Amino acid sequence: MSQASVTATPERQAQYAAIDQWVDAHFDDEVRFLQALVQVPTDTPPGNNAPHAQRTTELLSAFGWHAEQHHVPDAEVKAYGLESLCNLIVRRPFGPTNAQGKPTQGRTIALNAHGDVVPPGEGWTHPPYGGEVHDGKLYGRASAVSKSDFATFSFALRAIEAMAAQGAALQGAVELHFTYDEEFGGELGPGWLLRQGLTHPDLLIAAGFSHEVVTAHNGCLQMEVTVHGLMAHAAIPHTGVDALQAAVHILQALYAQNTAYQAITSQVLGIKHPYLNVGRIEGGTNTNVVPGKVVFKLDRRMIPEENAAQVEADVRRVIEEAAAQCPGIRIEIKRLLLAHSLQALPGNAPLVEALLRHGQTVLGKPIPTCGTPLYTDVRLYCAQGIPAVIYGAGPATVLESNAKRADEHLVLDDLRKATKVVARSLLDLLS
Repeated sequence: MSQASVTATPERQAQYAAIDQWVDAHFDDEVRFLQALVQVPTDTPPGNNAPHAQRTTELLSAFGWHAEQHHVPDAEVKAYGLESLCNLIVRRPFGPTNAQGKPTQGRTIALNAHGDVVPPGEGWTHPPYGGEVHDGKLYGRASAVSKSDFATFSFALRAIEAMAAQGAALQGAVELHFTYDEEFGGELGPGWLLRQGLTHPDLLIAAGFSHEVVTAHNGCLQMEVTVHGLMAHAAIPHTGVDALQAAVHILQALYAQNTAYQAITSQVLGIKHPYLNVGRIEGGTNTNVVPGKVVFKLDRRMIPEENAAQVEADVRRVIEEAAAQCPGIRIEIKRLLLAHSLQALPGNAPLVEALLRHGQTVLGKPIPTCGTPLYTDVRLYCAQGIPAVIYGAGPATVLESNAKRADEHLVLDDLRKATKVVARSLLDLLS
């Protein structure tokens, strides 16, 4: 039976209280740490994120930590559509270690958060890279998703170090994984670190929100569709083939699928049904020219119960059948991303038990386990057999945080409480 599932001893209760006190005493430092991270832009695209990794390295060195910088080769980064990418690993062993400095006993628990984020867009009433604090909220792009958990996880680890310095008997290790391509699918972030054999932890906690423990999430298929027609002068449109008109026909067929998707319901709490969105469209030459080419990009969210290969085949079929109804039209379909859904691995029980128990204590209410309609890098760890959950600093819903919207923000009380929950859980898992 895990420590998280039994009644804590008076000694352990005192350690929990000491963790809470440490977090409170250092919370102003944690807020300043997060402000410094928000103030370095990581817009993706274009994805010039190595400077943020360098700034993070400098901030972590002030804690006495060596952040390993793992630069993804430029050719891979450019082929991926990014400009620069450097992932970070901090390793902190506890208890007995071997000649290589690795723990000889206990678990290795990784904490992963991503620093890349979509560009800020319009409509902000606070500077998107200011990190300003107003009315108990810290504003800025990535303040909630997920530079917030650079802070959560770093200061939770610092709190654990303080417990070890006070004599807590710990064994195992904690690794911080700070990566920079979640917006592009994670393959050059956690995926690259895992493929290179740079890490293989026993358990993983990834960036999330404070009021729930997420154990499952949607998958995501992203595709680029190019519709080819024939340019012509607008005065003689019959001499051309209108690619935009054909694209509209294809889009109508795709959007009609959303009605059918509502009948496909997930059994995972927090996940409803599949959905298709077209997020970008471009084409044409000028207002007086029949457009000869239109390109659009779609995003198809897959519930955990769906088969990804079948979903892709069905989307392709809808596009091809609609295009076939448009004489003179030729199409190209390119897969941009196929991110599989996350389903809970049996070995995640110690993580779930610890986070639920301490979440209820610290937040003063029971917190649920559930799924999320998002897709995340966590799937890449689970694909390697590493049990994982999603938990960190943030509100009860993505909408409340304004993530990917103007005035993204983090309620600082959520940051404080999530740091305590993660630190208390690490204490259990390393004991």
